[in-house]
Amino acid sequence: MSTNRHEALGLSDNQVLDMFKTMLLARKIDERMWLLNRSGKIPFVISCQGQEAAQVGAAFALDREKDYVAPYYRDMGVVLSFGMTAQDLMLSGFAKKQDPNSGGRQMPGHFGQKKNRILTGSSPVTTQVPHAVGVALAAKMDNNNIVSLVTLGEGSSNQGDFHEGLNFAGVHKLPVITMVENNKYAISVPIERQLACEKVSDRAQGYGMPGVTVDGNDPLAVYEAVKTARERAIKGDGPTLIETISYRLTAHSSDDDDRQYRESEEVEEARKKDSIITFAAYLKEAGIVTAELEKEIQDDISEVVNEATDYAENAAYAEPEEALKFVYEEA
Repeated sequence: MSTNRHEALGLSDNQVLDMFKTMLLARKIDERMWLLNRSGKIPFVISCQGQEAAQVGAAFALDREKDYVAPYYRDMGVVLSFGMTAQDLMLSGFAKKQDPNSGGRQMPGHFGQKKNRILTGSSPVTTQVPHAVGVALAAKMDNNNIVSLVTLGEGSSNQGDFHEGLNFAGVHKLPVITMVENNKYAISVPIERQLACEKVSDRAQGYGMPGVTVDGNDPLAVYEAVKTARERAIKGDGPTLIETISYRLTAHSSDDDDRQYRESEEVEEARKKDSIITFAAYLKEAGIVTAELEKEIQDDISEVVNEATDYAENAAYAEPEEALKFVYEEA
């Protein structure tokens, strides 16, 4: 990577350093959640590892004070960028009463936080696409100069909600950005058995919008693509479909055994392109990060994750009666 790429994109040294810190925080929270799951303390993990660069790069290209995001279940990097904290995410992992997403009702990865304009997600995949399109429709009707970003995995791009949402967005030229995080596997189904076309972005033509494929391991490439898409949307030129190419470094979830459908050598080869390593190398080459600063960042993040874990583990569960709330109308 050239040492001045971020400057050419209008990003300061502090901004790209913040991007790296957010990526690293997402990774460290995720790694801790796996340890907690394997020790029987939390029930479920669905991992962001390998996709942090795309998530954080995209989020930093938005107006994080005004825009809306409809993240999918792996998007820890997106929600951290939009204001969720390590403590929020740990409370969700432990299913505690203070969990801001659902008060412990939903599985981890079902993000939703009104104050940070994170649209609530649900278990059926891709249902977030029409929701993000709806936000964009409301913005256009109200002449509100914002965009919505919706993310999903490439396997979800085969669902009906994806096609209906993008078709509606294209017809009405709505300010919505759809970002497909192509991590090569829909649970156990490899990409070549999911698509008849070469790329997910090839589908954009059918919806009357631009489609672009970028390196999902490069946060600056994703930042540039989303920034361009946002500028286009704000001008009234409509939606964009972005495909980020990365690799899922873990099993699909803590309930999955990926040894059944892919070789360990394939995973190890992908780890050589891990964005946590490659972006750190870029920042060092650019003179932004030294070995001493990297250790300081690592230590600070470890402390944040430790404190969040301790707090969430000791926090109260909801009372059993809480399960009856928000189900039926209360007089």
